[in-house]
Amino acid sequence: MPGRPNILWICTDQQRYDTIAGLGNPHIRTPNLDRLMAEGTTFTHAFSQSPVCTPSRAGFLTGMYPTTIRGRQNGQAVPPDGDLLVTRMLADAGYDCGLAGKLHLAVCQGRVEPRTDDGYRVFHWSHHPNPDWPENAYSQWLEAQGQSWADLNRPPAGAYAWPGVPTQYHQTTWCAEMALEFIDEARDGPWLMSVNPFDPHPAFDPPPEYWERYDPETLPLPSYVPGELDNKPRFQQADHDRSQGGPGKSCANATDRQLREVKAAYYAMIEHIDHHVGRLLDHLDATGLREDTVVIFHSDHGELLGDHGMLQKGPHFYDCSVRVPLIVSWPGRFAQGLVSDALVELIDLAPTVLEVAGEAPPERMQARSLAPILRGEADPHEHRDSVYCDYLNAMPCRRPPAYGTMYRDRTRKICVYHGDARGEGELYDLQADPGEHANLWDDADRAEERLEYTHGCFDRSVFTMDPWPPRVGRF
Repeated sequence: MPGRPNILWICTDQQRYDTIAGLGNPHIRTPNLDRLMAEGTTFTHAFSQSPVCTPSRAGFLTGMYPTTIRGRQNGQAVPPDGDLLVTRMLADAGYDCGLAGKLHLAVCQGRVEPRTDDGYRVFHWSHHPNPDWPENAYSQWLEAQGQSWADLNRPPAGAYAWPGVPTQYHQTTWCAEMALEFIDEARDGPWLMSVNPFDPHPAFDPPPEYWERYDPETLPLPSYVPGELDNKPRFQQADHDRSQGGPGKSCANATDRQLREVKAAYYAMIEHIDHHVGRLLDHLDATGLREDTVVIFHSDHGELLGDHGMLQKGPHFYDCSVRVPLIVSWPGRFAQGLVSDALVELIDLAPTVLEVAGEAPPERMQARSLAPILRGEADPHEHRDSVYCDYLNAMPCRRPPAYGTMYRDRTRKICVYHGDARGEGELYDLQADPGEHANLWDDADRAEERLEYTHGCFDRSVFTMDPWPPRVGRF
């Protein structure tokens, strides 16, 4: 089909929604993401379908809920069926697809991630920068330059954050370099390039050049009210003392200085990503490809960053964990400078990508395309009445395993934890308590509200079921 756009699809790892200067964060510098906002549409209420990597990625790469396509946990043996992946569909439709960085649809511990029929012709795989596999393409790139990641990244004993690999040799830099090489390849048809750096996922180890730009003492402490975890699920109480269930670093053990250093490092990592987003945008401009290229920027899920007394991620559904940045830009074709507060799910990206590529989303797909908003054909502040997220034994470090579901609309959020006689849960009034500090689950005056939202959460969990195969007869 003539006139189909190229697609530059940038997905960071573990970047929370409130990390863009153009959206009001006065402590971070993101000039290139601010520029992308001016050139496109920004969704301020975009939600992941899981607070953990594999389920989220399985969702937005298929347009289906993670449980539907058997992608509900990190470390799983079998990735989603290849024919469900939007990249496979686009490859079948004539797109040349490439990837640099992380995929994480299947287990990577102690092995190279097994690939399904994912549609990527170019596959520069690097799950994370650590040299755990000889097949890590980033490690191979470092070795070709006579460098060793272990020599470049030397964390001080006991540090929560530190200056890591210099930008010249950083995995984020490598991802951008691989993307530039792919974009410059000679081809007749359109392309899709997935740029998936590991940052700002912990460890909190930005390049030294970016670490030096942030003074921890100028940054606010995390959003935490002492005692707020007393009536919250036991998984949160455990993670306050032991991040992700492990020993050592945690908010309970950290000093205020260390917590500020974590935030400084996290912001520095994002500013480094921003720099390379700018390189990619500049290259599209210089080669005359910008007006023919849709640029998507988002993350797979968020980061607690010390808020609510916890670091990193887990079976926790706070907005900082499941709400992410999302910007979509196609100059001259999509709305520019638009900021939409519509409730959006990340799975909505798959049908959006297919639609802008001129392909009809399959009937089985559960998501809703954002294209009408992007084209100015729909109310930019209305898309979904609610968003849904779950954590179903998604990480192996929980004993006992955690099973939780979340239902959120504009005014309330409920989180229900399953499989325990204690009946743990959370209920938040987002208008009175946008920081989600006061858990109303056991408030007798909120009993009817809790029942109403529990019912809504149950409904949403039921409707994540696979709608396929279709009914073709009465019996």
